[in-house]
Amino acid sequence: MRIGVDAMGGDFAPEATVKGAILAKKVLLANEQIVLFGDKEQIVEQIVKQNGSATDFEIVHCTEVIGMGEHPAKAFSKKQDSSITVGFKWLAQNKIDGFASAGNTGAMLVGTMYTVKSVPGIIRPAIASYIPSSEDKFNLLLDVGINPDCRPDVLYQYGILGSLYAKIIFNNSNPRVALLNIGEEEEKGNLVTKSTFELMKDNTDFNFVGNVEGNMLFNNDKADVIVCDGFVGNVILKEAEAFYHLLKKRKITDPFFERFNFENYGGTPIIGVNAPVIIGHGVSNEKAIMNMILQTRTVISTNLCNKIKEAFS
Repeated sequence: MRIGVDAMGGDFAPEATVKGAILAKKVLLANEQIVLFGDKEQIVEQIVKQNGSATDFEIVHCTEVIGMGEHPAKAFSKKQDSSITVGFKWLAQNKIDGFASAGNTGAMLVGTMYTVKSVPGIIRPAIASYIPSSEDKFNLLLDVGINPDCRPDVLYQYGILGSLYAKIIFNNSNPRVALLNIGEEEEKGNLVTKSTFELMKDNTDFNFVGNVEGNMLFNNDKADVIVCDGFVGNVILKEAEAFYHLLKKRKITDPFFERFNFENYGGTPIIGVNAPVIIGHGVSNEKAIMNMILQTRTVISTNLCNKIKEAFS
């Protein structure tokens, strides 16, 4: 297994990415290799600084970096030797089995759609997030940012994608799928959610359990997968992050609230594309980078992408 990592991606790169790669290397098996994309001199300098060995990694030298504030499509097109662009070229050529970055999210999305592309039959891919609902359980929320506006048929497919993810990654044999709405009743919601409910009701593609409200997200035993558009999902995700940081600022510690810490998950895969692509948080530290790499390994080892292809074939 070869895991590609954008060493220049993120607010604290390459220091944090190299530190995270060194931590991940200690966990990975002997046949699991990390391939770092970026400025070789800077990468080696950071490895030596951490008393690591450059021979533990394959380093692909890249002369350019796509900055966090750059226009995604223009930068991806013009910067052909950037760490993100080269990483996607390697992924498309099967030189690596998955690619992860905490860099420019838009460029990662553009790169995905330009190179590995969506699985045939999927209208729009999604990204999902883990939402803690108890001391030992997570819900999967999707979409959380790719598609701010969604038609009912797209949301319906998110139900299929979320259900498949829960089966493959969470080992949940019959995940319950719910639609996020302003009321539990069937007649509640706007035109999109009402139409989506009609599509999901009595379907045979996944186990639909109806609507859930926002106050059920973090204390919910009704569903395992919650579907919404990317606008709503992103607002929820950012609110959860803000709530966690507020608790930390007030020095309030609790095992349940610690499950809101994004560092524990590292990143989330783009679901519904032909190869494993993992997006990390821009402010990722070494712990988050390590977990982003380990998340990439999980997506590769579970064969998530091919299983989704099979389901849509």
